[in-house]
Amino acid sequence: MIDQPALPPSNTDLIVGAGEWVAAGHRVALAIVIATWGSSPRPVGSVMVVRDDNHVAGSVSGGCVESAVIAAALDSLNENIGRRLDFGISDDTAWGLGLSCGGKISVLISPIADTGIPEAVLAELCSNAGARNVIRIILNAENGRLEPEAASHPEAASHPEAASHPEAASHPDHDHLIGAKLDQQACRFYFVQMPPPRLIIIGGGHIAQFLAPMAGLAGYDVSVIDPRAMFLTEARFPGIKMICDWPQDALPQVTMDAQTAVVALTHDPKIDDVALSAALASEAGYIAALGSRRTHAARCERLRQAGFLEADLVRIHGPAGLDIGAMTPAEIAVSILAQMIEISKR
Repeated sequence: MIDQPALPPSNTDLIVGAGEWVAAGHRVALAIVIATWGSSPRPVGSVMVVRDDNHVAGSVSGGCVESAVIAAALDSLNENIGRRLDFGISDDTAWGLGLSCGGKISVLISPIADTGIPEAVLAELCSNAGARNVIRIILNAENGRLEPEAASHPEAASHPEAASHPEAASHPDHDHLIGAKLDQQACRFYFVQMPPPRLIIIGGGHIAQFLAPMAGLAGYDVSVIDPRAMFLTEARFPGIKMICDWPQDALPQVTMDAQTAVVALTHDPKIDDVALSAALASEAGYIAALGSRRTHAARCERLRQAGFLEADLVRIHGPAGLDIGAMTPAEIAVSILAQMIEISKR
């Protein structure tokens, strides 16, 4: 059985899920794309998790390669040893195998075991993921075994500077800064996963109903904060984290780093101003608020009175979103998400 979550899981989600499966007593293997040549729908660093009862999450190709990888992963669990799989696809058969045109793909299978990635190391990766720290491991590129350097320097996975390791290359096209590089000469695969970008939406109105799932599909870890319980229901935000509380109570529990976006959508100063104040006092990389230019000018004046300087206020994008002539809630959500992405690429 293959999981079909409401939103595609990030690599971080998949690794945490693998940890939960292992904790529940299952045998688990990770399958990671370590190299591609030509065309491939999944980039280097893409992860699939295979459980001993045929339960699967994630993807390495999206096509028939999946079946071969799953079968090999199950064999790997039975034999307690990892392996590398190399697939060469001709143009004539590429579509049937999940590739948009001819190419090659290499997948490394590593069991969660002493012969692959030890359970203690997986638990540490999950802990780092929960703390929004960088995940970093080095694997033997032929048998999936954890390399001694990674095991003897676990602190490397706990610091953001690990992402700039000379052997790790960021991949900006997928899952927000996968770092994955195959060193053929050393027979090592370096895997670095930055924490996913986070979006905190203040207010559960109509625009939020479009923005939340759109951002989730774009790879953001989305939360909606609103003290009004009527706006926060599973029917309105299926699969989205909801916090029914005032921003002044909810936001101190959240670390707003440079990969955090905060978007205030209520039009209510009692809610929005407090949220914006907290965001301005943090390292949030994108801050925005809904409203006309006149509304935004009044908002900025209130924040000046609260002690914020012009250098602070220019961080707020108001009105929120790119100027694309958006009118409907869905169009406004698109404009906001586009601006978030644009700012994150600078």
